[in-house]
Amino acid sequence: MTPGPNIPVTVLTGFLGSGKTTLLKRILSEQHGHRIAVIENEFGEEGIDNELLLQDRNEQIVEMNNGCICCTVRGDLVRILNDLQQRRRVGEIVFERVVIETTGLADPGPVAQTFFIDDDVADHYLLDAVITVVDAKHAMQQLDASREVREQVAFADRILLSKVDLVEAEAVQALRERLLRINPRAPIRPVHFGQVEIDDILDIRGFNLNAILEIDPGFLDEDDHVHDEDVGSFVFRSSRPFDAGKLEDFLSGLIQVYGQDMLRYKGVLYMAGSNRQTVIQGIHQMMGADQGRPWAAGEKPGNKLVFIGRKLPKDLFLKGLQQCLA
Repeated sequence: MTPGPNIPVTVLTGFLGSGKTTLLKRILSEQHGHRIAVIENEFGEEGIDNELLLQDRNEQIVEMNNGCICCTVRGDLVRILNDLQQRRRVGEIVFERVVIETTGLADPGPVAQTFFIDDDVADHYLLDAVITVVDAKHAMQQLDASREVREQVAFADRILLSKVDLVEAEAVQALRERLLRINPRAPIRPVHFGQVEIDDILDIRGFNLNAILEIDPGFLDEDDHVHDEDVGSFVFRSSRPFDAGKLEDFLSGLIQVYGQDMLRYKGVLYMAGSNRQTVIQGIHQMMGADQGRPWAAGEKPGNKLVFIGRKLPKDLFLKGLQQCLA
């Protein structure tokens, strides 16, 4: 399959020892036909064996990046991506997608922002998805102890549970429920020694505004949930249309005040005077919107908008959005 003009990028994240490298080795050793460039960033850890990744030099390219990728995101990551693109353009290397493996200590937010902030990167790359690997055996303690782990879960478009065979079924279910409270929009799937369908992690368009987004946090009923995390989520629903001007003003104000704590937000909106869906999503202070598909015949238009963030004032958000309805 030949992707569009922009090169899709998958960000692979997860805490130390969760199984990211095992998953990446699996991706690169499987006969799936994809040519993948890898940017690996393991801070203070032993990197992937280059000989393994470069078994076929026409298919795999490795770029090593020392230091924490979330700290150097405005520098080294941009430089490496642009260098890869230049080498690809002149035919020096051949690849059709990129996988970035972040250090287990990284907040994936700044990595994701790179694809929207830097014009050269945005012109050539498309952030496809953030895949987060969670260690089922140690995740509860890690979630308690580490803000980075909670943010890795919050940013995920897919969550892969590793080491489920080492944990009782009841503990796995309790972990799933906790992960859903943090991030209600990411499917959760078990993964055994990195064995996962390629279609579950590549070309899923978790960040593509032009894709038809279906947001269905069905496990979030209309009642409030109790969250014991500093990272949590909630959803706004309404069958009434939004007034576009009011909504734009309100969201702009939210971003100015709470943007740093608004980790991910995404929705399908019903706008007054439009027969098409409006798709909206954002990362921190960066928000984008685009026209989606027309509302289908017999389909009841409505709004579904999910927020994931750090200690966001839920009542203020929901009441403000209610006041933006036409």
